[in-house]
Order: sequence, then C-alpha cells, then structure tokens
Amino acid sequence: MTESSVPVKIRAVEGTNPGLFAEIIMPDGGAAAARPVLLLHGFASSSQLNWQDSGWISTLTAAGRTVITVDLPGHGRSAAPADPDAYRPSRIRADLLQLLTDAGVLPLADDNPASGVDVIGYSLGSRLAWELGATQPELVHRMVLGGPGSDDPLADFDLAGARASLAGREETADGATAELLRMAKAVPGNDMPALLAMVEAVKEEPFVPTDAVPRMPLLLVAGDLDTFAAGAPELAELSGQAELLLLPGRTHANAVTSRTFKQAAVTFLG
Repeated sequence: MTESSVPVKIRAVEGTNPGLFAEIIMPDGGAAAARPVLLLHGFASSSQLNWQDSGWISTLTAAGRTVITVDLPGHGRSAAPADPDAYRPSRIRADLLQLLTDAGVLPLADDNPASGVDVIGYSLGSRLAWELGATQPELVHRMVLGGPGSDDPLADFDLAGARASLAGREETADGATAELLRMAKAVPGNDMPALLAMVEAVKEEPFVPTDAVPRMPLLLVAGDLDTFAAGAPELAELSGQAELLLLPGRTHANAVTSRTFKQAAVTFLG
C-alpha cells in the first residue's frame, strides 16, 4: 500500500463476501477530473506483480488517472474462499460490479468526464474485462486488453496432470498447462489449491467471446511470441471497434512490462 492508496471495503454480493482486497490509488497531485481506471491482473499473479512492480500504477497516476486495483479470489492479498462458486467468472464479475459501486463509479454521462470507468486487463483479467464490458456498457468507457485470446487456456488446463506434477509424480504432457503451472510456481506464496479451484470454476464457465461482445473501443495488445494470444486478431474482428498492437519479441510472461504497451494504453484511454 502506498501513501496515496485507500482500501475499498466491498459489500457482500447475495450475502456472501469473498474477501477481495481492493484499493483506490489517487493520481499525482491528488484528485483528478478524469474517470478512474480498473486494473484486472492475470491468473497466478496479483495487482502487486502485474501492475505495481511493472510500473503501470505509477504510469497511470502520473498521467492524472485514479487507479482501482483488486486481487482476484485466491490471489495476492485476497482471501482463498472454500466455496468453489467464489472462483466462477460470473461471480467474480458480480463482485467487480459491486467494487465499482463501492468505489463510487457513476454511470457514463456525456456531461461528466469523470463518470464511468476505463478497464485494463491482462490474460485472465482480459477475459473478465471482455465480459464485464459486454454486460456493463453503461459503466465501461474504453478497455485495454493485454495478452488476450479467443481460446481459453484455463478451460483446456490439464488438472489431473497438474496435480500429478505438483505431487512430484510426473510432469504434465500438455505444453500450455506446463507453462501456466511454471508461471504459478514461480511466484512465492501462491496458493496452489486456490489456483486449481479457479481452474475448475473456469472449466464450468469457459470463455466464449461470441456470447457477449463489448461494443466500446478496445485496444488489444500482445507479444508477437505470445502463443496464448494467438487469437487476438479474431477478437479484434469480432469487436469491430478494436485496435491491435503486437509487441516484437515479447511473450505472455513479459509483454506486460513493455514501456510501449504502457504508453499506448495511456494514449488510447486519453
């Protein structure tokens, strides 16, 4: 937590509180008239890793933007609920909507430049942002989606192979699962049972981008070596209002740290 950050107490949705940790970080110089930016991190990451350590928060606050961060269930400083429903994408979107309400975000209004919210997501955060923007057009103004794809690597995740690998029996033969598992194990303190609970929940609600398409302007950004984001052009075509930026030499693991990515996002959001 920085000196300019304020924790957000998120009210329970339908009587259940998943214990999400969220903060509002004020821009340099204090309150600003611009709309806030919601940041949604990726699987097995956190707001600290995705956004604070990589310089995103300082870049956005220096540009005069108020930032809202949240750690997904079982990630970062959020709780790891025993209830498997807490990890469902639909439930997370409901909690995000409650977060925006509790953070004071107002419906978009032409005469109020501070109304609504811009969203920046990465990886799983991009999937959640896509669906949030599609279902909440009255709140979401513009979105930047990093590492996005039309396929769902978590829905295709080899759970049995991952559990065998974690137990030291044998490595999973699925390359995408092995890469996701490697990234998850590389973060000290990651709650592996909670991460696998999220995978199970995503398998029950896989990403189908055609089910609901966001109609606000989008910026899709991916490393040109990112196999998880191979379907980004399909998302751009599906949107009809998307710009696509490929980052030379970047992968799914390191595209988020790109200075070009940050500068493009700030310019796009205005």
